Amino acid sequence: MAANDTYPVTRVSTDKSLDNLAWLMDDLIRVPGLGWRFGLDALIGLIPGFGDTATSLVSFYILVNAVRYGVPKITLLRMGLNIAIDYAVGSLPLVGDFVDAWWKSNQKNLDLLRKRATVSAEEARSASAGDWLFVGGIIIGLIGLAVASFFISIYLGIRLVEFIFGS
Repeated sequence: MAANDTYPVTRVSTDKSLDNLAWLMDDLIRVPGLGWRFGLDALIGLIPGFGDTATSLVSFYILVNAVRYGVPKITLLRMGLNIAIDYAVGSLPLVGDFVDAWWKSNQKNLDLLRKRATVSAEEARSASAGDWLFVGGIIIGLIGLAVASFFISIYLGIRLVEFIFGS
């Protein structure tokens, strides 16, 4: 059975707030002449140690709303992976800032939500406790990634200072 047989591809309408959030975070600014777009995710991500964490927290809003739309757990996991990739790669100095502008995890997650939602915006409901626990686990894992990244950054910073000053 093909993936589309298991989860038929349908496009549901979503809350306007989700559309606006994805647009602000990923497509707000257009580069004239090139047609490239980037959003606040790439700009805020320029702030070392804060930017990528802050934008990942904003990305949780789309993930949490996906539960209300009845998105299957495997898709919720994929959405969490998109946020993790955005955070982990976006945390890399310089290279990560360009990846932030290209990866567009919020748009990817909104597209996944629209394709895999089982109810429309009008029918969106509160989810079961199991669904909330599952998404809570994803969010805790992503927070764990952020904490681990913080400590790795501190360790590498200390090692770099020792290397430079010969301690």
